[in-house]
Amino acid sequence: MSNIALSVKNLRFRYRDRVGAALQGVSFSVSRGELLLIAGASGCGKTTLIRAINGLIPRSYKGEVEGQILINGQDVSSLPLSRISQMVGTVLQDPERQILGTKVVNEVAFGLENMGLPRDEILERVDEALNTLRIPHLRERETFLLSGGEKQKVALAGVLAMRPSVLLLDEPLASLDPASAVETLDIVRQLADGGLTVLMVEHRVEDVLRIRPDRILYMKDGAIHYLGDVNVLMDVVDFSEVKLPAEMVISRERGAPPRVEMRPLLRRPGAGESAPAPLVQFENVGFGYDPETAVLKDIALNIQKGDVIAVLGPNGAGKTTFVKHAIGLLKPKSGRVLVNGRDTREASVAEIASTLGYVFQSPSHMLFAPTVHDELAFGPKNLKHKPDEIEAQIKESLKTVNLPDKVQDAPLSLSFGQQKRVSIAAILAMRSKILVMDEPTAGQDYKNYMNFMDAILQMPGFEAILFITHDVDLAAIYANRVILVADGRVQADGKPEQVLADKELLLRCRIIPTSLVDANLARLAQTGRFMRAEALAHV
Repeated sequence: MSNIALSVKNLRFRYRDRVGAALQGVSFSVSRGELLLIAGASGCGKTTLIRAINGLIPRSYKGEVEGQILINGQDVSSLPLSRISQMVGTVLQDPERQILGTKVVNEVAFGLENMGLPRDEILERVDEALNTLRIPHLRERETFLLSGGEKQKVALAGVLAMRPSVLLLDEPLASLDPASAVETLDIVRQLADGGLTVLMVEHRVEDVLRIRPDRILYMKDGAIHYLGDVNVLMDVVDFSEVKLPAEMVISRERGAPPRVEMRPLLRRPGAGESAPAPLVQFENVGFGYDPETAVLKDIALNIQKGDVIAVLGPNGAGKTTFVKHAIGLLKPKSGRVLVNGRDTREASVAEIASTLGYVFQSPSHMLFAPTVHDELAFGPKNLKHKPDEIEAQIKESLKTVNLPDKVQDAPLSLSFGQQKRVSIAAILAMRSKILVMDEPTAGQDYKNYMNFMDAILQMPGFEAILFITHDVDLAAIYANRVILVADGRVQADGKPEQVLADKELLLRCRIIPTSLVDANLARLAQTGRFMRAEALAHV
């Protein structure tokens, strides 16, 4: 039997509704038990390649396709999708688009039931998959009430239960807290060592390098730019597109001219200035989705003018629930939330939207319009902005998120990363005073998310910015205040260089210090603040 699990030969594809090829003559093979990391900028063809391998192209995604794909020596073009799905397991970027069952046990069993397996074997495989991913405690939970990271793990469990020979992971770390990401990567390494062939698409290259992928496939413009050993990564990869370890970037940047560092326009009141009234006040807020379980416990804090706040914490800690109280989507069971001095119980969500604009974690919860233009126009129209202002806001917002050429595209036809940027642009166009973003960098390559975060912080009009993130480096670079949430409580609230220096507290809250945090702490006596790796090179 051949040791080749997957062979892709001269694969070309162009989507029916797009100009230009998404894949251009892609050819490579993957051995049994190999872990292949697939990296590259957003829109380079990574997700399209995954769709071709799992059979969704050309069955669900139509277009012009050429070339051949062999799984265990079988040409997938002649196989039904049901047969391919037993050979190739896929975990999507957005778990919302993959989960169908109402309970976790039903979701993990779904594929097995469709295979017609006996009930006892189904339950045995379900428990085995949940135990492998260390989530047996989620077995009886409602999928609707899971956090984004918990949904990601459940989606992976459903795939592992089917015991495929090839596993495709499309941004599997996007919704996971740092400790869960480490645990998931360790499991992926164990699966590959056990003989499973794994192809992992991931922007968080630095994290994946820790588990020693066998090779890296680096894509640009729909073609393979490099395929080979990860040890020469620094020589072949553009670190502005792919996130690499901080000391590696610092070493490479030392001889280059210093880059202009973007500083936020938002300004806190200085010494001697009187502080204005808080924009948002949490007064001993408690909340639970059911009477037995408290999700938020006695939250008391203020959001002030000039704050750029990063909210960190483990999956299921209550971060999104906390933010949804600020925008009035949820009302406290105890205590109260004030926006501009007004109790959110007395204001509609529409009224609050003029003050707080919220970007959901999953873009599928936001996007509905036939075109990107209509999507961005919807909010400003409802806020009674003038027509000429709306057009200018749409143009500027799309430029900020690097999507000016997608104005007439259907939002849901775009990649997950592009959808995420459209959802951010839709809120930017509303010109709310406070911008609130839930996982803004999910599905984004390093270059895109640094560019749009730089641009957002340079935009006039915002009085405060708040973002939930599992990306510790995003908090280190951009926040002037870090709020650490765990077990429904605020565990820490302070400057990044203070909160992120407490490694014992971080580990208790499932936050793992990154190479950038370590590099900053080592140089803090010289810098006095946290900086990006490119700037640290010139300290």
